[in-house]
Amino acid sequence: MLPNITLVIQGLAFFAVAWMVMKFGWPHIMAAIEERQQKIAEGLAAADRSQIDLANAQEKANEALKEARLKANEIIEQAHQRANAIVDQAKTDAAVEATRQKALADAEILASSNRAREELRKQVSTLAVSGAEALLKREIDANAHKALLEELAAQL
Repeated sequence: MLPNITLVIQGLAFFAVAWMVMKFGWPHIMAAIEERQQKIAEGLAAADRSQIDLANAQEKANEALKEARLKANEIIEQAHQRANAIVDQAKTDAAVEATRQKALADAEILASSNRAREELRKQVSTLAVSGAEALLKREIDANAHKALLEELAAQL
């Protein structure tokens, strides 16, 4: 066989196989490659979306945490204010009660002092009448005695 004919037949066979692969096999291979590229692109896009979603979720969580901290600080501040108000109210109530108790004690002291003065006046008047009776050596009747005591008490 001649080397040129063999080479031509091999060339024709190569081109025939290449043409058949290009006609029947190449579209399937390209479709599979494109499908695979599309799936990879979708996966990368999904990964990007999930990273963005994760970042958004973290931002929302941080924001919610900030809001919760602010609310907790508000509640604590309100509790401090309420505690201070209760303490102030208790101090005010205690001061009012102390003033009331002092007023009652002052009134009781005044009443006791007045009773003691009255008792002292009665005793002084009785002693004065007894002294006068002893000096005069005479007896004063009860009505006159009572009138004299009242008169002396009024003068004292």
